Amino acid sequence: MKSKICGISDSKTLEHLTNHSNPPQYIGFIVNYPKSKRFVQHDKLKELLKVDKKDSKYVAVLVQPDANILEEIKDLPFDYYQIYDCDLTEIKSIKEKYNKKIIIAITIKDQNDVVRYLEYNGLADIILFDSKGYEKSLSFDHQLIKNLKINKELMLAGNILIEDNLENYKEIADIIDISGALETSGLKDISKINIFLNKMKQINDEA
Repeated sequence: MKSKICGISDSKTLEHLTNHSNPPQYIGFIVNYPKSKRFVQHDKLKELLKVDKKDSKYVAVLVQPDANILEEIKDLPFDYYQIYDCDLTEIKSIKEKYNKKIIIAITIKDQNDVVRYLEYNGLADIILFDSKGYEKSLSFDHQLIKNLKINKELMLAGNILIEDNLENYKEIADIIDISGALETSGLKDISKINIFLNKMKQINDEA
């Protein structure tokens, strides 16, 4: 099982992640959603991304991105664009124009939302199932996606906590995406990050 740590906004935390003995496979940055306390302004983002990613992939988290933001970030070292709230035509255009791998984010309230992944399946490199909360770290019923058979990697977000029995997520997802649970008073907490990454290593070693 792989991990994504999202909402990184300072170089000290980013360097800790990329230099970690068990780094996350994906690191996410909030690029165009100012409502999030984890949002990073463009000039700061450019500086932040000078940190060598080493063995991790950098992910731009984008909510309904317009042409301006896509042009602004096109030369930044992102491996994936994680996209919320775009239709099929928009995502196809983004993928073709910018030649990035795409994580399609499907926000879930009930079973009707789950099946929406089918329309995006052909374009997505990874399908992410998330809650409706965006910046609020809300939950949804993970059992709704437990028995899905998707022919690509499935990422799971939505109020995953480090106290959870993370091993249980192996039955549901290939990648778990965590953000708020690694914070204290709204800031990323190195000790919580270490607990999480070490737990992930232990789970994978036991497999």
